[in-house]
Amino acid sequence: MPPNSLPLVARLSTLLSPFSSLLVLSSPPPLLRDPFHHSLRKMASHIVGYPRIGPKRELKFALESFWDGKSSADNLQKVAADLRRSIWKQMADAGIKYIPSNTFSCYDQMLDTTAMLGAVPQRYGWSGGEIGFDIYFSMARGNASVPAMEMTKWFDTNYHYIVPELAPDSKFTYASHKAVSEYKEAKALGIDTVPVLIGPVTYLLLSKPAKGVEKSFATLSLLGNVLPVYKEVIAELKAAGASWIQFDEPTLVMDLDAHQLEAFTKAYLELESSFSGLNVLVETYFADVPAEAYKTITTLNGISGFGFDLVRGTNTLDLIKSAGFPSGKYLFAGVVDGRNIWANDLASSLSTLNALEAIVGKDKLVTSTSCSLMHTAVDLVNETKLDGEIKSWLAFAAQKVVEVNALAKALAGHKDEAVFSANAAAQASRKSSPRVTNEEVQKAAAALKGSDHRRATDVSARLDAQQKKLNLPILPTTTIGSFPQTMDLRRVRREYKANKISEEEYVNAIKEEINNVVKLQEELDIDVLVHGEPERNDMVEYFGEQLSGFAFTVNGWVQSYGSRCVKPPIIYGDVSRPKAMTVFWSSMAQSMTSRPMKGMLTGPVTILNWSFVRNDQPRFETCYQIALAIKKEVEDLEAAGIQVIQIDEAALREGLPLRKSGQAFYLDWAVHSFRITNCGVKDTTQIHTHMCYSNFNDIIHSIIDMDADVITIENSRSDEKLLSVFREGVKYGAGIGPGVYDIHSPRIPSAEEIIDRINKMLAVLESNILWVNPDCGLKTRKYTEVKPALTNMVAAAKALRKQLASAK
Repeated sequence: MPPNSLPLVARLSTLLSPFSSLLVLSSPPPLLRDPFHHSLRKMASHIVGYPRIGPKRELKFALESFWDGKSSADNLQKVAADLRRSIWKQMADAGIKYIPSNTFSCYDQMLDTTAMLGAVPQRYGWSGGEIGFDIYFSMARGNASVPAMEMTKWFDTNYHYIVPELAPDSKFTYASHKAVSEYKEAKALGIDTVPVLIGPVTYLLLSKPAKGVEKSFATLSLLGNVLPVYKEVIAELKAAGASWIQFDEPTLVMDLDAHQLEAFTKAYLELESSFSGLNVLVETYFADVPAEAYKTITTLNGISGFGFDLVRGTNTLDLIKSAGFPSGKYLFAGVVDGRNIWANDLASSLSTLNALEAIVGKDKLVTSTSCSLMHTAVDLVNETKLDGEIKSWLAFAAQKVVEVNALAKALAGHKDEAVFSANAAAQASRKSSPRVTNEEVQKAAAALKGSDHRRATDVSARLDAQQKKLNLPILPTTTIGSFPQTMDLRRVRREYKANKISEEEYVNAIKEEINNVVKLQEELDIDVLVHGEPERNDMVEYFGEQLSGFAFTVNGWVQSYGSRCVKPPIIYGDVSRPKAMTVFWSSMAQSMTSRPMKGMLTGPVTILNWSFVRNDQPRFETCYQIALAIKKEVEDLEAAGIQVIQIDEAALREGLPLRKSGQAFYLDWAVHSFRITNCGVKDTTQIHTHMCYSNFNDIIHSIIDMDADVITIENSRSDEKLLSVFREGVKYGAGIGPGVYDIHSPRIPSAEEIIDRINKMLAVLESNILWVNPDCGLKTRKYTEVKPALTNMVAAAKALRKQLASAK
């Protein structure tokens, strides 16, 4: 079979195979050896950013080895440098013209910007000079004496960033030369890159007032203080030879007032003189740019080009057509989806690009990704278990680089007909495949629209009925679900998957682990227990593996934060539950104790938001299908005697549209999906849910509308920000457990510290609805951290029970 008649995915695999092993090509890949190869390198193609974790999670393992003291800082730096080199070489060899640098990070790009600006909170004891790993990772993870900085979701993604803490007297100084160093590093390899900086306005808008500072303090008021540092960075990059600089300003897609929009004008007007001799790109992503924001940035002087997400921002495309585009400026058209793993419809994207070319001019249009590719998996070449049909429908980051270049090449008149033909065949295959559609599931989901699926009894009456059955103490203690996943435990699961141990051996090993977790909780005197989830690889993947309509990758990892990576399932078709998923393990765990044992489920909205979701039907339709599957599991758990069932919706806030105009509709179907899962249970069955690492205050009424009996929610890392909503008079009648300590830090809180946190909660919440629990699951922690932390948590709860009893 001639090479050009291979399926598209096979051709892309041939093209991109070197990246999977982190080897540098000595000659161009086969597809690039053509008469246009020289001109290919000059095609107008651009990548906003690229995954930094490595195709086999090389960065994760290097970080964790360094944190554990098993390897040196030099070793970590070498792994990081190897990854950067491989990324740059791969893009250069694929023909990308505008290759980004400084998008690599050892933890987080916002934290990198904090380091660049020298905006280190005082508690970390930084005394000046270049910021090294000790201060950097203390800010990210905390240390033995001080807690980490707050972490929250990056817009509406599953990536988390470290939130800068600023005050009116914050001092800024150029304290990390990373952007310049990495530009020079690429240049030494013979690759000219576009250094990428988080823009000054976005940085400040995503910051928060430091602890002790009035919440009314506007971080944007510090704009004039940070710009001198940006000027220094720009000057150094220019001196190093940079011809383009990219400023990421994604807050432009949000609802901004006139003062905030004016800040963009002020910032870039102030920087304009520094831009002399440079091309400057202002990049936006994740949604449409509103008309006023579009007008604001496209009228800025000194800006050479503007980048727009035309996948999630289709209205921006209409805006460009109706409002026009500034003459002589570059349009970086984000037509290749950086948020999902479906192969681009090349014909459709080329049609969009042709329409834009007529507006902006042939020489001013650049084909780009919709956002950084860090939100998708790294390389499809590494997937050995996906079946051929599904694989032909997909494109990971490495393949998206090729898609961008194929479109740029076609736009320049050098269209590869074989590539476009193979792509069209894959698109048609996906649309017509019988494995995508299940009519029975679609009918069941359509029938849901006639009811709001609320439980028949109000929450106060349900809590009374549950307390009579559960007989829990005041301030009941619990954990969120998972317990530490040891190397032995991971080995057992791995060996079972590889058929190296029998099912009986596997069940016995998991049973022993559950028994140990149950005994530990009883020894600690925790009131409502969990089984620890030793059988689960991931809170979404575990369920997806047992639901129809899902596919799974071997190496489809995506960074969530720091070294934490997730492997999102791929929802390619209609979803249903062939059989019970958790009843066996939950029933086994309950048989080991007389205390209530929580059945642990992941909710439909979180499964949806933490998966790569099919893009051929509305997201809410897929969510309703998942909700019906979870509903069956809830009913089976209840029938098996499980009296407390937790349905985690950790990612509900994450899917909230970035602008208010779309939020009500999303919250309506998301909350409805949760209620579907448990609307049929008895009053005596207690339904819990859990949420983590997001700003919840603006959706508190939707959280109440979920009608859960108990909600546990992240609180401690965000300085009890959640509690402010209750101080402002919101009445909450269900059970609630704001987290009392941060599980994403190795730091062990004292009982006194936890008592102080609970007292802050008791100042705004009734003692009869308050629960005591950590912020999140304990999967990523070690038992040497978990045991003392939980011991202190229980001691704090008992001490406060005594105080409350004596006060009566």
